[in-house]
Parts: sequence; C-alpha cells; structure tokens
Amino acid sequence: MTRIAVVSAGAIGSSIAADLTEANLDVTIIDQWPAHVEAMRSKGLRITMPNRVLHVDVNAHHVCDLSVLKPTFDVVLICAKSQDTTWLTHLIEPYLAADGVLVGVQNSMNDDLLADIVGRDRTMGCAIELSADLFVPGEVIRNTPRDGTWLAIGEPDGSLTPRTEMISTVLGHASVVEVTTKIASLKWSKLIANSMSMGLFGLFGMLNWDALRLPGIHQIQIALGRETVAVGEALGYDFEPIFGLTAEDFVGSVDERLSLAVETLMHHVGRESQTAIVVDYKKGRRSEYDFISGLVVRMGNKTSIETPYNAIVTDLHRHIDRGEIPMEPANFDRLIARIQDLESTVPAAQ
Repeated sequence: MTRIAVVSAGAIGSSIAADLTEANLDVTIIDQWPAHVEAMRSKGLRITMPNRVLHVDVNAHHVCDLSVLKPTFDVVLICAKSQDTTWLTHLIEPYLAADGVLVGVQNSMNDDLLADIVGRDRTMGCAIELSADLFVPGEVIRNTPRDGTWLAIGEPDGSLTPRTEMISTVLGHASVVEVTTKIASLKWSKLIANSMSMGLFGLFGMLNWDALRLPGIHQIQIALGRETVAVGEALGYDFEPIFGLTAEDFVGSVDERLSLAVETLMHHVGRESQTAIVVDYKKGRRSEYDFISGLVVRMGNKTSIETPYNAIVTDLHRHIDRGEIPMEPANFDRLIARIQDLESTVPAAQ
C-alpha cells in the first residue's frame, strides 16, 4: 500500500487527510500545532461539511516524532502555508522515498522551491480550491464538500506519467481532480483569482460575500486581476480555465474571464467562507499575503510590469502584519484613499 504523509494539517490538510483515511489509505499526519495533534490522537478528526459530518480516527504525530519513527513515505502532501514551505520540506525530505513524490498542495508558486530541496524528479505541482476553517483543535469546518472541491495536478515538465494517474486516484478521494500538462499556468491562474479575493478581502476581516457588497469592489478586483495577468504573461504563463471551468466557458475578454474566475470561486467556497488570510490574522499568525499580492509585486518588478494596485494591497497587509493597523472594515476606506491618490497622479489620456 502507498504510504502517504500529510504535512501541516491545517484546515486544508486535515480535510484531505480525513478523506484519504476514510478511503482506507495508509495516511500519516504530521503537524506543528501540538494541541491539534493531541486532539486528533485523543478523539479523532471531525470534519463538518455542508452535506455531512466525517469523524475518523487518524494516525497523527508531532513534527518532533519523525526522528524516532524514522518512516519512509511514497507520497508526501505538503499542505503548509507558503511561508512555512522551506523548513517543513527540509524536515520531511529525508523521509521521502528515493522514488517517491512530493506534492505541494498550496497557494502561490512554490514548486521550484520544493524541487530545489527534494529534486525535480520527486516533485509534482498542484493547484487547489478548497475552503475550510480550523479554530478548535481536531475540528474542521469545511465549506466545500468533496464534489465541490477542485484540484489540478501535473508534472513540472508537462508530461503525463503513471504517477500523475496514481496521485489523481489518491486525491480523487478528496476532490474532483484535473490532470494537466500546464500546471504552472494553472497555478498562476489560481494566483490571479487569489489576488482578486484572498489578498484583497484579507484586509477587511469580513466574510467573502460581505466584502463583495462593498461599493466599487468589483472594479478594484478587475484592476488587481489585470495586473496579475500581465505579470503572468511576462513570465510565460497563460491565463487558463480553473475551478472546473472549460475552454468553452473561458471565452471573451480578459475582464470577462477575470469576472468569471472570481465569481466561480466565490460560489464554490460558499456564503459563510472567509479567506485564509482573515483566519490567520484572527489567530495572531503571519499570513500568506507576501506570497499572493506580494509575489505579484515582486514578479512585476522583475519583469518591469507595473502593479500599483497589488502594491497598495501588499503595503496595507504589511501594516497589519506589523501591528500598525488592525484588520478591519475601515481598511476599505484606507484602500480607497490610496487608490484615489494613485489615480490622481496618473496623467490623463491624450
């Protein structure tokens, strides 16, 4: 039986681990939150979904247990926040089989970093759309059920291999899986949607659907998305259909495709969802903003593409992260003021 490790079992990792465990796969959970590990050990893992409650006993361990257990895994699913990618991948690399595969089930564009640590021949890319929250150790609120969860997987070189089919079968117990030859472009396309939603809404501390009611928010989303599309094109990434959309769905102008992508995402995650950045700030943790909006800005600088809207969002997050301003709805007014200052300095079209 394939030996699987789920590394960093937050809301997303726990949801996937529970599904794979229910499917009778050999799953080991490795997590850095001691209270969560102890809760899983004592009372199992409880996943509350819109259509059912899943309660399973799981094999959960602290990160410090690895040196004693000395396991070997055929498949490692890294479900960590982007800022924790480096240390957790270095931690698990000695326990990945020589012919094993590590899959980054994450936001942002971390595949090159993973490959630098474990080798490109042991790395597979993944884009994910799954909304879930974890506030109480051992208990996850999953907003998207299995049939509403979307995953795309692909080899770094775009080839189709037996192991893509194997990983597709494994992850098919947790989601609808798309096997792609364009995983880098699909991951950037997810980043486009995240820059329009996760990065933006993370400033306000609001439910996604409440943030969508803010006046003029759609125009701001489109401006953010245009910048991210432009940077991606400069890097060689296409804006691909995501979240189960087809090429036939994904026609029209860039703005029309941007609107469709973010609207599809909002419908998938549900009306009670909030972005992961909001959850992290509520927990007093560092968020992924620097790997969402911040990454767009850095790559824009690298490719000489201007990204003023993403830069404003990133800067406001930086102030929140430093404790200089709170995450609050009033940040919408700060955002609008910054945008108005920006637009007042742009020369009128001749």
